[in-house]
Amino acid sequence: MGIDDDFKKAADNALKLPPETTNADKLILYGLYKQATIGDVNTSQPNMFDFKGKAKWDSWKALEGKSKEAAMQDYITKVTQLQEA
Repeated sequence: MGIDDDFKKAADNALKLPPETTNADKLILYGLYKQATIGDVNTSQPNMFDFKGKAKWDSWKALEGKSKEAAMQDYITKVTQLQEA
């Protein structure tokens, strides 16, 4: 299996994470997923009153410059860690 297949499997597994998965962990996964699938942030920062949207955007923005392959690997690792927790 290549990294693309492992990433797709991890993305499927991320939908089945335990309910006690923290919002912080979910934001990390969100940012890694967006960086792996799209690359650097390509949207403007959400309104400051859109707390959820801003948190998601900030999580993605923090990964700016990370390669798609590195983001995929980090995503796979994080999903695996959360499944084992």
